[in-house]
Amino acid sequence: MNIYWYGQSFFKIESDKTVLAADPFDQSLGLKVPRLAADVVILTDKDNEHNNAKAVKGPEGAEPFLIDSPGEYEVNNIFVQGILIKPESKEKEADKKKDTTIYRIDLEGISLVHLGNLNQILTEEQAEKLEGIDILMIPVGGAYALNAKQAAEMISQLEPRIVIPMQYDIPGLKLKNKLAGLDAFCKEIGVCPKEKTNKFKIAKKDLPQEDLQVAILEP
Repeated sequence: MNIYWYGQSFFKIESDKTVLAADPFDQSLGLKVPRLAADVVILTDKDNEHNNAKAVKGPEGAEPFLIDSPGEYEVNNIFVQGILIKPESKEKEADKKKDTTIYRIDLEGISLVHLGNLNQILTEEQAEKLEGIDILMIPVGGAYALNAKQAAEMISQLEPRIVIPMQYDIPGLKLKNKLAGLDAFCKEIGVCPKEKTNKFKIAKKDLPQEDLQVAILEP
């Protein structure tokens, strides 16, 4: 399995037979929108940072299978479970967040979770649905999603084997609310590697068995 990151929460997950794209953004973010083909597209949110599904083409000219709501799906040997997360509070202006859908994705014997725009710690019931995950794609830059401290708490709660941080400040990114950089998360978690890569390759047999691994991807 190969995992690519294009900035924010936009990923491509590529197996031998199937490609899944998550949260494609549009050009208003200031980042390059890649030309991409995928069998499946998942969307965690309805705004332009997460829902530019038209940027992703399907195989051989067909439309990709779109998943943009909670539920259970099976497409091309990919199993996807969407879990709706509602904001805890809307009393304060900072808490006026929209609903978001997080996804558990199972393929090639590996279980991945994409947390989308999540901005709160999961309840025990929600966390139980993510038990035994291998790879966690998690926002760490704050502003409107999890910040570094919350991300570290979430990692302790879910106990993934591998963490891939997302939604932090990178060159060229244009947002109304500025995100924190990766350094804050790395300081909080204490295990970030010095090396970065534009492709993370992993097989089930290579999953770490004990220590947490953090993979830093470059767009």
